[in-house]
Amino acid sequence: MGLFTVFIAVLGVIFGSFLNVVIWRLPRRESLVRPGSHCPSCNKPIRFYENIPIVSFLFLRGRCSSCKARISWRYPLVEFLTGLALVLIFLTYGFSPITLAYSVLALFLIPIGFIDWDTGFIPDVLTFPAFIIGLILVFSLGISNWKSVLIGSLGAGGILYLIGFIGRILMKKESMGMGDVKLLVVLGVYLGLKGALLSVFFGSLAAMPLILISMALKKLKLKDHIHFGPFIAIGTGVYMIWGESIVKGYLNLLAP
Repeated sequence: MGLFTVFIAVLGVIFGSFLNVVIWRLPRRESLVRPGSHCPSCNKPIRFYENIPIVSFLFLRGRCSSCKARISWRYPLVEFLTGLALVLIFLTYGFSPITLAYSVLALFLIPIGFIDWDTGFIPDVLTFPAFIIGLILVFSLGISNWKSVLIGSLGAGGILYLIGFIGRILMKKESMGMGDVKLLVVLGVYLGLKGALLSVFFGSLAAMPLILISMALKKLKLKDHIHFGPFIAIGTGVYMIWGESIVKGYLNLLAP
């Protein structure tokens, strides 16, 4: 188990390196394949030994070897988060179908969260494949059935759409993007209705401190639109790893 955990971690940071490409190029409508990895400042190709996840960033001290432009801390962060997510999922569920399904979901959620943070937009080119692959996985691996998937996806997406509809009436502006609704439909496939709604709940708790601090510093107003995708991703991660334990602990506190 220990050696395989190391393998999962290494595989995770390698996937994370590719997710960095997705996060940078997808919003710019650039090919994910061509050209190869290059410095965005000087366009010099990155040598293979300068493209080792996390290690190369530390070795280069966060700067391009050619033009010395600063390399964003986000690159090693995404690589680290991807490796950490896959390891935690594996340690939680072991060798199981859930591990595979949740790992695939995590690989979609990470770029979705970062892209939405940057652009305020959740691309269909990520949510649609996540939805289709999710259907294939949950049915072929025996994780769920048609009834649960239908209730989970339509229920979660429908509830979030209703919340956004009510918010639009009360606030007279868009309060919930359709990208968030589509993302909840995806979560309903992988997690079911309960898991999807708890992911939103945990995400809301994660967003609250940042919102309150930003409002206190007058960097955010009540009427401003909040990019909720990153927090849904965080909430989903919390649910996948600790959700059931949190729910059981809460119910135990309520028990007489």
